[in-house]
Amino acid sequence: MSRSPYALDSTPSRRRFLAWSAGAVATGAIGVAGCSAPGGASTAEAAGTPSAKAGDLRQIGLDYPFTQLPLYATLVKLSTAAAKKHGVSLLTTSDASSADTQATNLTTWVTRKIPAIVSFPMVFEATEATAKRALDAGLIWVTYGGSLEHQSADIQFSFLEGGRLLGEAAAKWAEETLGGKGKIAFLTDSTIQLGRERTKGMVDAFTKAAPGVDVVAQEQAIDPDTGLSKTKAILAKHPDLNLVLGVTDAAAYGGFKALQQTGRKATDAKTFVGGQDGAAPSLLAIQQGTFYRASAALAPQDIANAIVDVPLAVAAGKANPGVQVPITLVGPTDTARIDALLAQNS
Repeated sequence: MSRSPYALDSTPSRRRFLAWSAGAVATGAIGVAGCSAPGGASTAEAAGTPSAKAGDLRQIGLDYPFTQLPLYATLVKLSTAAAKKHGVSLLTTSDASSADTQATNLTTWVTRKIPAIVSFPMVFEATEATAKRALDAGLIWVTYGGSLEHQSADIQFSFLEGGRLLGEAAAKWAEETLGGKGKIAFLTDSTIQLGRERTKGMVDAFTKAAPGVDVVAQEQAIDPDTGLSKTKAILAKHPDLNLVLGVTDAAAYGGFKALQQTGRKATDAKTFVGGQDGAAPSLLAIQQGTFYRASAALAPQDIANAIVDVPLAVAAGKANPGVQVPITLVGPTDTARIDALLAQNS
């Protein structure tokens, strides 16, 4: 088994990225399909978790650390309802975006022998020991948002595919609207698996399909404030910038505001901004007909279903119980889909 792909430090910027990209996890539009775990992810059998009938699993613990986000309440509500359909109760932690508090809460759960734990680690490598203790105790451990070496299964979010969908859509727009010419800036992340794969997907897809558009910048930006400041700096050198694509909707929305603050009309026909996550502000901007034109989005109901279905699949001894939650591109014509996604976040 390879080491955790999320070699995260515990700095505020890394935590903000997880928070915003997890927000992504609550705003897209396809149902979770029963998919194999990504390559390298442990199955329940490989991890040594004892098989059991799914009906024997009556309690699942959801450890989602970003309790201050609107997404947290959404996931708890939807996951609780999904669990109830299977006669399962859902427990939650209250980590308040603190890696230390998360570690304490997870240790308590392992000590109490909560039978199944679904955890979104703030610091993936630091969580390995806790996950191993859970498995050694015969518990089910499901990693949310990436993979650990010690796990029963994982829940991931089609990182590379989301980037590819966004890059291809932007390239098509550039060919049709700009005649294949213009300037683009990418707001990227190179620090963790999610960011690297999303970045690669969007950059590779765009540059392959629109080779005549000049790439004038690739800047690290994962949150709105950084997206705003980095885009303003780019615009100071390239005021005729046409496209901004973000590794998160949060960063892209910062770019969207930067363009407006430097004089670009919100409906400018020669401008394209797009991001990844399906965050509510971006969906609203798309719905309103602005130059924020696309988001590679995930649906909160899909995530909630996976939070319940994956531990049940492990308990039932199913092969490859992990899930790659599918992703879809949302654009200006997808009004019904946007309404549905926004409703899921209400």
